[in-house]
Amino acid sequence: MKTFIFLVVLVSLYALSSCKPQEKYTTKYDNIDLDAIIRNDRLLRNYIDCVLGKRKCTKDGQELKVHLPDALQSDCSKCSEAQKNGSRKIINHLLKNKRGWFNELQAKYDPAGTYLSKYSDELRREGVIV
Repeated sequence: MKTFIFLVVLVSLYALSSCKPQEKYTTKYDNIDLDAIIRNDRLLRNYIDCVLGKRKCTKDGQELKVHLPDALQSDCSKCSEAQKNGSRKIINHLLKNKRGWFNELQAKYDPAGTYLSKYSDELRREGVIV
């Protein structure tokens, strides 16, 4: 009986040790001034060109480029609240003010319109015409 209990405890410890907490994206760049980027077309365009693979990325741009496909597929489940709010702010700005730039990003990351369709109700509630 003691052997059985020991095995149960051992298996439980092994199972717990192999369960990893959900990985999150780095929060290292969460304090970037997104309003300053939005106000500066050249800077915003540099980020867009970075994620489109048209130009060299800054370190924060590279981080965005690497994680963008996963964030789209996982509903930003690994994002911090600042990242979720920031992405919402940038997407809203692009849709309202730079639709052509948004279309370029959509052509690469959402060519079938899956994500735009998925979030269209939320965007409309925020006053964004899809």
